[in-house]
Amino acid sequence: NFLTYDRNRPLHVFDADKVQGGGLRVHFAEPGSTLVALDDKDYTFERDMIMISDENGPEAIAGVMGGAPTGCQPETTNVFIESAYWDPVMTASTGRRLKIHSDARYRFERGIDPESCVPGVELGTKMILELCGGEPSDIVLAGQIPNTSRAYTLRPDRVNNLVGMDIPRDEQVRILTALGFSATGTGDSLEVWVPSWRPDVLGEADLVEEIARVASLSKLQSQPLPRAAGVGRKTLTRSQTLERNARRRLAALGLNECVTYSFISVDEAALCGGGGDAMRLDNPISSEMSHMRPSALPGLLAAAARNQAQGIGDLGLFEIGAGYFGPEPGEQATMAIAVRVGGTTVRHWSGSRRPVDLYDAKADAEAVLDALGAPVSRLQVARDAPEWFHPGRSGALKLGPKNTLAHFGELHPKVLKAMDVKGPAVALTVFLEALPPAKSKGTTRPALALSNFQSVERDFAFVVGADIEAAQIVRAAQGADKTLISSVEVFDQFDGKRAAEQLGEDRKSVAISVRLQPVDATLTDAQIDAVAEKIVANVAKATGATLRG
Repeated sequence: NFLTYDRNRPLHVFDADKVQGGGLRVHFAEPGSTLVALDDKDYTFERDMIMISDENGPEAIAGVMGGAPTGCQPETTNVFIESAYWDPVMTASTGRRLKIHSDARYRFERGIDPESCVPGVELGTKMILELCGGEPSDIVLAGQIPNTSRAYTLRPDRVNNLVGMDIPRDEQVRILTALGFSATGTGDSLEVWVPSWRPDVLGEADLVEEIARVASLSKLQSQPLPRAAGVGRKTLTRSQTLERNARRRLAALGLNECVTYSFISVDEAALCGGGGDAMRLDNPISSEMSHMRPSALPGLLAAAARNQAQGIGDLGLFEIGAGYFGPEPGEQATMAIAVRVGGTTVRHWSGSRRPVDLYDAKADAEAVLDALGAPVSRLQVARDAPEWFHPGRSGALKLGPKNTLAHFGELHPKVLKAMDVKGPAVALTVFLEALPPAKSKGTTRPALALSNFQSVERDFAFVVGADIEAAQIVRAAQGADKTLISSVEVFDQFDGKRAAEQLGEDRKSVAISVRLQPVDATLTDAQIDAVAEKIVANVAKATGATLRG
């Protein structure tokens, strides 16, 4: 213990009379083998753990803890001292999995001096002889001491360049020598050899740090960095700009930003399409954080559940972060995830409060995409939202048939039940990396275009098949005249049993309002009728619709 604390040199002492077979061997553990350690606990080992064994089996856990069967007792008269160098990573992994916290593990996993093995056993032997007497044997050396000798080039002027301290060359050599380094050389550089007990020194910058800390950083004088003339260029990348704009818009919509763990449980990951073995962590910090998340949605729902448990029923949360789909580089995506739970507003005597629904999620998704520069007016609404959304109350916003920019809608009841979230809940996912780059690189907004001529609105009611979506009718109507038609809105839908009785089996009626905005002259009746005929023809061609009589 004294040498462990004083020299950072852990030793282990065996009762030599209890060691069977006349010697010890170091080897990988046999899976399932066991040992009662010095803490009187029974441990079971795995294949990649290092053991020290005699003829009877394991007697010590290398670098972590010795075994009780060969431990020293008051009646011990012959001892065997072991002074070894153990791999830091393997020691840390073994100790973590066995949940053993010992002084030896603490030091070995952080790296000790590899060249201290022989001096360590010599010091231990000397202490035993001085305090207890006895007769020592010769040292037995197994294996080779790792060669950690290395040298780095140090330019004395780098001290001034990196930390702003003007330290003479001779003083730098004196400081390094006093710390155990060996500095030689002439001219503009020094060759500095690093002592074996300094595994943290890995380059010239570390040598500069050693000199600066001894010379005292309190003497460092602050100096402003040089600034280039003129207007500085923007430093944010495109992805950083998208994240910033999405964060600002979601916050403006009244949602609160969260920062959740990227590690979640396997059950939570499976709710959002993840949870495979490829995404399992080798050394999770807890059993509830065993997998990389496919989405930030489980973390936000867990936060919503905790808030509900505290009596906060109406809330909106969002997070901007990565979702992981595979273990390889590039198999991840940056997403903006938002969740609304409960009602749209607090309870009020006017009765304006209502539960959140998919249209709230759709509006939030469109607002975010608009802030990111996406052409919201040209987006297509599809039904192919993932399975953790409600199958009939969700959708996707697409730019073309293959490029999905966002998912939105109500969450599936099984997801809410699994996450212990009560009440209605909607969510949205915006894929920031799926956004096409802006065509215009200008920073100014386009001029406001207003027309001096009166707009005209016309209503159309179409009878279509029950499986025809209103979005198809809207797109067909908009394509009739892209110059004059400024907007198309659905204002009524008549379907169900009554529609079948009046319109025919599997038929429904969809009514739209079309706004015509002239830019050159007031529209005449003939021009209005011509556009109306084009609208009817386009919708009929695209959907097989007929005008409702």
